[in-house]
Amino acid sequence: MAAKSKGTTKRKKDGVSGPTPGDIKAAECSADPVPVPKKGVRPKIRRLAMLTGGGDCPGLNAVLRAVTKTCIHKYGVACYGVEEGFHGLIYRRAQALRMEDVSGILTLGGTILGSSNKDNPFSHTMLINGKTQTVDLSGECVEYIRQMGWDCLVAIGGDGTLAMAAQFAKKGVPIIGVPKTIDNDLSATDYTFGFHTAVQTAVEAIDKLHTTAMSHHRVMIVEMMGRYTGHLALEAGVAGGGDIILIPEIPYDIDAVCKEVVRRSRAGKRFSIVVVAEGAKPVGGDVTVAKMIEGSHDPVRLGGIAHLLADQISRRTHLEARATVLGHLQRGGTPTAVDRILSTKYGYHAAELAVRGRFGRMVALHGNEIVDVPLEKGIQKLKQVPVDDPLIAAARAVGTCFGEPEEG
Repeated sequence: MAAKSKGTTKRKKDGVSGPTPGDIKAAECSADPVPVPKKGVRPKIRRLAMLTGGGDCPGLNAVLRAVTKTCIHKYGVACYGVEEGFHGLIYRRAQALRMEDVSGILTLGGTILGSSNKDNPFSHTMLINGKTQTVDLSGECVEYIRQMGWDCLVAIGGDGTLAMAAQFAKKGVPIIGVPKTIDNDLSATDYTFGFHTAVQTAVEAIDKLHTTAMSHHRVMIVEMMGRYTGHLALEAGVAGGGDIILIPEIPYDIDAVCKEVVRRSRAGKRFSIVVVAEGAKPVGGDVTVAKMIEGSHDPVRLGGIAHLLADQISRRTHLEARATVLGHLQRGGTPTAVDRILSTKYGYHAAELAVRGRFGRMVALHGNEIVDVPLEKGIQKLKQVPVDDPLIAAARAVGTCFGEPEEG
């Protein structure tokens, strides 16, 4: 890519150096500006930077493309990309983005800028004088933004990325948020981009597991991502014809799960598909933790519930059970048409907010309309699946079991 910042790629252990020639070159570089029509909106910014933080997901590149092309083509605003999320702010790594840099990336999964879910500028662990220390480098990041001449920073990410964006906004950084997560757990928007593609990927996997489950008369447990919410497992489970769906919002009873599996077997349905969210937990129990990641804003990594269920079901029912963990497959691949359109709308709206100087906002989807809300509202509350959700009612009506204990 053009005009890549060749400055500090690795922070000095005893502090941060000033702007490098590479930084200055990137700041002075033109990113294909075009004349602004006289009757058009005169942009209140000259340079805009973007970063993609947290876990990757389909649609990130589509947002980068929409912001960059809108800024350059419509307003003559230069665009830059911060590499690897907030890691790039800490270690001063950025590159200019021209039209050719974002051409052809609409259909690509992942992010051309790279991402990171470990680096927190407000609490960063590093070696200083040979000792590991946790320091607040947010002030230095703010200074880097100023040195680069960026008039706006667009942070594209989930709750962790947007929470840090809100903190930077309080420090005076002109910032705009774009909601991304396959978990769809941000309450201020109806849907986050990336979710639809993850559902489609999961449904395709369930469809394939159906054939092997039927052939071998097995119970297939499919573990979904989603952290502490069940949006992904619910929609994929319903669309994939899951016989049992277990989500965090409805604690399950293993006896009820096993009873349903046995009932199906005795009725001549010699296989069952169990779709389980990674954050599902038994009545009176807790989530299953796979590991802890030091240095991450969210160190808890859920996982392993599918293998636990497979073992419990096999021992209790004497039926063969197998576990499949989809994991990062749900994050990859080409974004669906729905996510490409949503990402493009989000990116366009974020660019429009930026050129009008409306900072401290997050773009969101309300119904069929793209709106913007205060950035703090975007991270205010975890959006869980309502227990009275119409989709749950529809699933129950067609015989889907949610593992609830029997009354009485």
